[in-house]
Amino acid sequence: MRWYASIGAVLVAGVLTASDVTGVAAPDPRHRPAMQAADKAAGKVDVELILAVDVSYSMDMDELAVQREGYAQALVSREFLQALKALPSGKVAVTYFEWAASNDQKIIIPWRVIDGPETADAVAAEIMNAPIRRASRTSISGAIYFAMPLFETSPYPGLRRVIDISGDGANNNGAPVTPARDEAISKGIVINGLPIMVKDPSYSTMDIENLDWYYEDCVIGGPGSFVVAIKDRDKFKEAIRSKLLQEVAGRTTERPLVPVAEKEPRVPCLIGEKMWQDRWGR
Repeated sequence: MRWYASIGAVLVAGVLTASDVTGVAAPDPRHRPAMQAADKAAGKVDVELILAVDVSYSMDMDELAVQREGYAQALVSREFLQALKALPSGKVAVTYFEWAASNDQKIIIPWRVIDGPETADAVAAEIMNAPIRRASRTSISGAIYFAMPLFETSPYPGLRRVIDISGDGANNNGAPVTPARDEAISKGIVINGLPIMVKDPSYSTMDIENLDWYYEDCVIGGPGSFVVAIKDRDKFKEAIRSKLLQEVAGRTTERPLVPVAEKEPRVPCLIGEKMWQDRWGR
């Protein structure tokens, strides 16, 4: 794509922190008022979609690069734009934020309407141009609690509200994940998951086996909620595109919807907290 410049070349120089990437170009603030004015005129949308992206230290730099590129490429893909056309309004509203610990969330893209190639191109460019950062701990609950009020601030009423959470580990910080999930479901919000499982669990003491089961039983919820697990690094971008297509199209999965209270988790929902306690004693 004409906007696209891979950040892979930047990453080979070594591990980057927020201070290391201050030279990466950010969106020109002079253009933001015009973009927001155009967005406000866009009206109602079919889907309000929050992309909540894990940037904890358990994510290696290659994963961070491919994850970001995957979302940017998915938004400008032919398949995504075709799915957009099939919607009644032909519009979705998207916001993109990065998360780590329970008090560490950063909005990268505030609410933006995507209604065709130009707006998709602009959002993808903003994603790619944002400075790269990493942070400590993993709080999926914190990401959910941060995401819920964002729907109330959205100027674009949607028929569906969806939180798309990607991550490579279990909740180990902040509140337990299941109450956060249940609160979101009670508000009519759907949570979908993108568990990243491209490393062997022995790589880190905080990695767990069957992260996809953990996401299915402890993280996602709501009508038609689903998980797309990434187990092959080469399929990373394809999985992200597939997930966004399902979310925009509003397709339900074949996985039976079982009331949360009646399910027995295959992976303990407090496994991340227990592992952290066992290792660090706090």
